[in-house]
Formats: sequence, structure tokens, C-alpha cells
Amino acid sequence: MSGFGPDVVIHQLTDLPDHRGDAAALSGRNDRMRTEGTHNLLAAAAAAGAGRVIAQSISWELPTPDRRAATAELERAVLQAGGVVIRYGQFYGPGTYHETGPPDPPRIHVDDAARQTLPALAVPPGVTIVVDDRAAPAGSPGGGGGR
Repeated sequence: MSGFGPDVVIHQLTDLPDHRGDAAALSGRNDRMRTEGTHNLLAAAAAAGAGRVIAQSISWELPTPDRRAATAELERAVLQAGGVVIRYGQFYGPGTYHETGPPDPPRIHVDDAARQTLPALAVPPGVTIVVDDRAAPAGSPGGGGGR
């Protein structure tokens, strides 16, 4: 990373299994990405002189204290480094666990999440939330939009 010299590092790394049914059993991998992976990425960003770090988080509460702790550690580390945490809703759409329709809120279509991530380059350090703020019309795969 130092050789590249980025102005901004956007942390969108996860270690989620391909199949949603495996998520609970393999949750430790993603928790490790949130903790160790985030600390390693922050250290690399600092060494490279990156002026800003933006990191993916979630906008719903995880089911167990250890899972919540890993997410809290990611957010704490990024905020302590003066970065931006984006709390996304559950993704739905192509390539997600919810390809055929939206999950319960909080949620965001992957295309809308991508569009709403770019403005994070201009927000002050802190937490921003990217979720679908409209109810899906009856019979629709989702409402789209975000904030």
C-alpha cells in the first residue's frame, strides 16, 4: 500500500461464506476480519500516508455478544483513526444472500449501497448510515433508494 500512496482507503472486506446457512457456523472468520483485518488495514493506511479511511459496518444488531464486540471493535478502531464508518443495511439483490427480494429492515439494495458509498468521501469523520428509507411496493423486489 505504501508504494501506491492512496489518499483514501475504503475497507469493504468481509469473510462471509457463499451460503447463508453457513454464516453462523463460520462467523468467527468474519469477526476476525473485522478485528485483526481492520487493525492491519489501518496500520497499512497510516504507513502509506492515507488521509482518510472509510470502513463498512452494519446497521443491525448481531445475535451474540462476541459478534457484537467484533463489530464494535471495527468501529472503535476506525473512529479512533479519524475515519468514517458506514453502517449498511442488509444487502439484497444480485450476488447477495437475498437475491430474490429484500430482507427485513434495515436493508439496502447492493446497487444503491454502491451509489451511496461515494458521498462518504466528503462526510466528516464519524458514523453514517446507508439503508433503504422507503418501503417496498407490494409485489416489488425492493424499494431502492437510500440515505
